[in-house]
Amino acid sequence: MTILDKITQTASNYPDRTAYHTFCPDDLKSGGVGSSLNWKQLDDYSSRLAVYLDRTLTTRKPVVVYGHKNPYMIVCFLACVKSGRAYCPVDISVPSGRLGLIIDEVSPELVLATEELPVHGGNILSLPSVISVIENETETIDKACRVTGDDVFYIIFTSGSTGTPKGVQITCACLDRFLEWASGLGGGFEEGEPCTFLNQAPFSFDLSVMDLYLALYTGGTLWAVDKRVQGDMKLLLKTLWESGAGVWVSTPSFADVCLSDRQFGEKLMPKLKRFLFCGETLTNHTAGRLEAAFPKAEIINTYGPTESTVAVTEVRVTPRINETYNPLPVGKEKKGTWILIVDEEGNELPDGQKGEMVIAGDTVSPGYWKNRKLTEEKFGNREIEGRVYRTYRTGDRGYRRDGLLFYCGRMDLQVKLHGYRIEIEDIESNLMKLPQVRQAAVVPVMKDGKARSLTAYVAVKGTAGEAVWNSFAAAQEIRGLLRQYLPEYMIPKKIVFLDSLPMTANGKADRKALGGNGS
Repeated sequence: MTILDKITQTASNYPDRTAYHTFCPDDLKSGGVGSSLNWKQLDDYSSRLAVYLDRTLTTRKPVVVYGHKNPYMIVCFLACVKSGRAYCPVDISVPSGRLGLIIDEVSPELVLATEELPVHGGNILSLPSVISVIENETETIDKACRVTGDDVFYIIFTSGSTGTPKGVQITCACLDRFLEWASGLGGGFEEGEPCTFLNQAPFSFDLSVMDLYLALYTGGTLWAVDKRVQGDMKLLLKTLWESGAGVWVSTPSFADVCLSDRQFGEKLMPKLKRFLFCGETLTNHTAGRLEAAFPKAEIINTYGPTESTVAVTEVRVTPRINETYNPLPVGKEKKGTWILIVDEEGNELPDGQKGEMVIAGDTVSPGYWKNRKLTEEKFGNREIEGRVYRTYRTGDRGYRRDGLLFYCGRMDLQVKLHGYRIEIEDIESNLMKLPQVRQAAVVPVMKDGKARSLTAYVAVKGTAGEAVWNSFAAAQEIRGLLRQYLPEYMIPKKIVFLDSLPMTANGKADRKALGGNGS
């Protein structure tokens, strides 16, 4: 059964059950309790909006959906795919310059905006107009219009080494196969016992696919945590208590933030039975603290890039696993997926040897949106057990031991920071756009094998070493200018001004030397 069939079924069987809930600081000021949609509303509203899209749009181009955690964002997502169009989610945290690049790349007929759009996006349907369409539409959408099989379901843009984000296409079939597997993670989800899933990640980050669509696939409730709530510990603890969440989906970094408060534990969230982690390395230290705070909850570690539909491996991190392995394993592949550890020539390596992790399987993306060259570089095909599967070269380094897979960092200039995949060259390219900058290099600051922050080394134009370019104010100016092009999580925490950057023998920035100076 497809995800859209599951949604229709739950809406029919449990129309009044809450499908989506969110809470923001403005709700607290106004005395409100947040915004919700029940299952009937979610299904009906998205179908009505789908009718409008089918009637007014002349092409099958993807639709950009802009916003944050407004319930109507989910309505827009489902309306797009019910009308036969992929959607491309963009969060409000994406700066206007980058938003403009994404809109230009997608070239949509329509942008659905649940928040005020900071750039000119062509044909825009704002939230009041979306609601008006839903209230006035009386026709129903034909099921034959829906995306199916190898049709693209969504496109998520990730950091690109050229400074331009790249769009990862995920098909309906990829999503359905992912959900079939993910719905069995840990102890699985029993029919008729709806569960509340916590949503931390913005919807333009592929980790959110795990909580959003698992909640929809299992007939549960998604409890979305607004970014402003995440930045206020008092409000965060309040919404965690009120959520009644049974499944926690986040990056390990977000769990670390919560663990910094003594109240975060079983008494605060007594119904919590499962942690699902993806997006970055789960450390032994974090796992140990969670075991102590939530002794009855399962801790599931997963691995997978956006290009393979969120995650393709899993392991339950028990106290024994935590004591036996450091770093922690990312587990075993799901059914229909194989991860090959290969050397530079593509030859498979024996257990224990580190190499590039190449994913082959039934949830691998068909490639990047309108980027044939990069698609051909990263994706391929391989016959396994009599069937041809798509493959993806991850650029991740890993190895296999005791039948378990282990991830041990990137092979290129890409890092994972707070769960976000960042191309270092993306930041450098945007630094070089600034009129003041002559040279730039960015290095991650590592601790316990994990990127903790970014440091930018910059040589400015004009007189080298001027005092003004060694000031805190100058660093703040550079950060402020970068915010025109990059989201906040990609802004370097530290800016170091140099007369010139150290270079390697082949004329490239010597990152090893910079890392030694700046860590």
